[in-house]
Amino acid sequence: MVSEKITRRKLSDQVFDRLRAMILTGELAAGAVVPSERALMQRFGVGRPAVREALQQMHTMGLISIAHGERSRVKALNASAALGQVDAVAQLLLSAEPGALAHLKEARRMFEAGMVRLAAEKAIPADVADLQAILAHQRDCLGDARAFVAADVAFHTRIAAMAGNPIMLAVSEAMLKWLFRYHSALLHWSGKEDVTLQEHALILARIAAKDAPGAVAAMQAHIARSADVIGHHG
Repeated sequence: MVSEKITRRKLSDQVFDRLRAMILTGELAAGAVVPSERALMQRFGVGRPAVREALQQMHTMGLISIAHGERSRVKALNASAALGQVDAVAQLLLSAEPGALAHLKEARRMFEAGMVRLAAEKAIPADVADLQAILAHQRDCLGDARAFVAADVAFHTRIAAMAGNPIMLAVSEAMLKWLFRYHSALLHWSGKEDVTLQEHALILARIAAKDAPGAVAAMQAHIARSADVIGHHG
């Protein structure tokens, strides 16, 4: 016969399930103060250790914030927060797993092509103006590698935001964060800044013209070229 052992669940796990249910039902809305340990002990009929362990698990999962000297609060549930929880694991994967960085680059090429197509199709004057401002700022960052890379990330993130899809934006932000942690531009960027600015200007021009195929082609060329300077560094 197949084993069907009944296992007793830890009290802290049960408290965690109750607290999570309170968030899902809206009893504890985003920004709300989490009941005190004493109140939770009385409500669920458990001891302080079970409550504290459950709260710590909630904090680890990014469901609540815990700050010294302040009451815990429920954090907003969104795509960025969800992806933020896997950030440390993703960084470890990229460092330890052979081929992971190459796979991430490939995923980015496909993702950015889709993002820039949507951006070109949906672009409004305010979007174009924002991209122009970011590009102008990036030109001003010449000579400052870290600021230049930060502006590079801002340019691509703004394009992703134009899709109007918070999940796509969160994925874009996460991928860029993971990739640029290994951006050898911080060490070997010299001589490539002008090329990047030219490529960004072309992408922007295609978006402004609502030329989706042209924007995709410009982005693919840019990603293919810049991928060669993204690699592991210590």
